[in-house]
Amino acid sequence: MRKFTTKSIIALLAGAVTLSSCIGSFGLTNKVLDWNKSLSSCKFLNELVFLLISPAYAVCGVADLFILNTIEFWSGSKVMAKVGETQNVMGKDGRMYAVKTLKNGYEITSPDGEVSHLVYNKKEKSWSYEDKGAIKELFRFNDDGTIMATLPNGKKMKVSQDQAGIYQVRMAVNDGMYFASRK
Repeated sequence: MRKFTTKSIIALLAGAVTLSSCIGSFGLTNKVLDWNKSLSSCKFLNELVFLLISPAYAVCGVADLFILNTIEFWSGSKVMAKVGETQNVMGKDGRMYAVKTLKNGYEITSPDGEVSHLVYNKKEKSWSYEDKGAIKELFRFNDDGTIMATLPNGKKMKVSQDQAGIYQVRMAVNDGMYFASRK
C-alpha cells in the first residue's frame, strides 16, 4: 500500500510540474456543477445531491486538470465542445474554414470544399492528420510527460510540453530559422 501511495504522489507532483501554466476552463467539472445547480430550485436538495455525488467532482476535476485542460491549452480550443457542432474559424491564410467537432477529433472543410480530419487515437494517445485517405501522425503524448512530434520529413522529435518544446519543433521544421512578429 505504501509503495502505491508513494508512486501516486510522485506521479501527481510530476504532473503538477510538467503541466504548470496549462490552465483551462475546467469544462467537465463545470458541466457537472451546472447540472447540479439546475437540478432543483431548492438549494438544500442541490446540496444533498452535491454531497452524494462529490466523488464525481473529484474524478472530473482530475480529468480536467491532467487531460482536458492540457489539450485545451495546446490546441487553443475547448475540448468539451458538443459533438456535431460546427464553428467557422479564420485560417492563417485569411480564409474561413468550417470545423466540425467529432467524437474522436475534428472535420475541417476548406472554403474550396476539401475535407480533412484531425483524429485522436485514444489507444496510441496520438493526434493524426487525415487528408484524402492518407493518415499522418502529428504527435503523441508519451508516458513520461513529453511529446513525440513527427516532423514533415518523417523524423521523430521528443520535446517537453511547454514553450521550449514548441520552439524546438518550430526550429526543426524551419531549418533553424524562426521569425516572430507582433501584430
